[in-house]
Amino acid sequence: MRRRYSGLLAAAVATAMTLTLSGCGGSGGEVTLRLVAADYGDSEANTSRRYWDQLAADYESSHPGVSIDISVYSWAEVDKKVADMVKRGEEPDIAQIGSYADYADRNKLYRADEVLSIPTQADFLPKLAEAGEFRRVQYGLPFAASTRLFFYNKALFAEAGIEEPPQSWAELQDAAEALKDAGVETPYALPLGPEEAQAETMLWSLSGGGGFVDSVGSYTLDSPENIRAFEWLRDELVGKGLTGPGDPAALNRQDAFDAFARGEVGMLNGHPTLMRQAEKEDVEFGTAPLPGRTGVAEATMGVNDWLMAFKKNGNRKQIGDFLDYVYSEPNTLEFADRYDMLPVTRSASEAMRADEKHEPMREFLDQLPEAVHYPSNKTTWAYVSKTIKQEIGPAVARDGDPSGVLSRIQRDAFATENAAR
Repeated sequence: MRRRYSGLLAAAVATAMTLTLSGCGGSGGEVTLRLVAADYGDSEANTSRRYWDQLAADYESSHPGVSIDISVYSWAEVDKKVADMVKRGEEPDIAQIGSYADYADRNKLYRADEVLSIPTQADFLPKLAEAGEFRRVQYGLPFAASTRLFFYNKALFAEAGIEEPPQSWAELQDAAEALKDAGVETPYALPLGPEEAQAETMLWSLSGGGGFVDSVGSYTLDSPENIRAFEWLRDELVGKGLTGPGDPAALNRQDAFDAFARGEVGMLNGHPTLMRQAEKEDVEFGTAPLPGRTGVAEATMGVNDWLMAFKKNGNRKQIGDFLDYVYSEPNTLEFADRYDMLPVTRSASEAMRADEKHEPMREFLDQLPEAVHYPSNKTTWAYVSKTIKQEIGPAVARDGDPSGVLSRIQRDAFATENAAR
């Protein structure tokens, strides 16, 4: 009965769409939706284009008159590609990129409630939907999420005589010293290089009781808690040779992950993709909540990417119908499963949790509802994130000045925010 009802409903939707499109302008009443998306794959074999091509083909087969034109770019170029399209007045209908606030501020986007059905919009995890709000209106549609956990190499821990993962900074330092004494070259990997330094920065800020913004959304980059966290890193980890022979300012996140997967790193913060990478190399690892200043950290970081619907081409109804299909439970779960991400909807999250093959993801799922996200609802966040990537690394050098560096970033963020008003 359920399959029969779903089939009847799909047929009814397809019929309604056909009737609607027959009254539209253009050649034969057909509509082409242009979608620009980021690539989550690491090779041609698992490029995101394969996911989107199959999704579009399935959708088009039951929606005559609608075609989906797909462009997939690497994360290094996709945001600029979309920005250039907008600058030329050639907005895509849908973009899946890292930030939406600037386009919402310029009145380029449909509101979520203008394109999504009520059941689809209500299915988003509340914190993720809230993170998609610009001036208390949702424009950003959460698409793929992840959280961070503390990873440790079980074999290296055993060799160093460490029985349990650390729960506090002091225990982390003790574990790092034990690993160093056991001959581990990089007891704790601290990736503050330009690839993703803003992530490691936020993790240490949160674990110290700080963060990037306060309760009203104002930047707090040079808060006492953040300064204290980076002074501790400078004095108790980097200064004591517990982060390896290289400079944390030059260590990128992927390089740290690669070293962990080779069995060369004792501890680091990681997201779900690190599990599969380590498993491929037969590294026995464990995960735990982030160590905090005096005990387990109260919060971890969540990362979320965004879909957004542009107004320019006026295809609101067709965009909305396609997005409802994108966010159906099986499609949301399929993307998350394929790319080691976390689903952004309640229904897909519950399906992932219920499936035994996804048991390793449950700890990440547990963290997601209360995870703290980047302030991506601020039009200045892209600039501030770039500044953090460029400047935070030297703060933890042996002669570094965390207070000076964080204060400089804060002043720059404040000036950029005022200029944007």
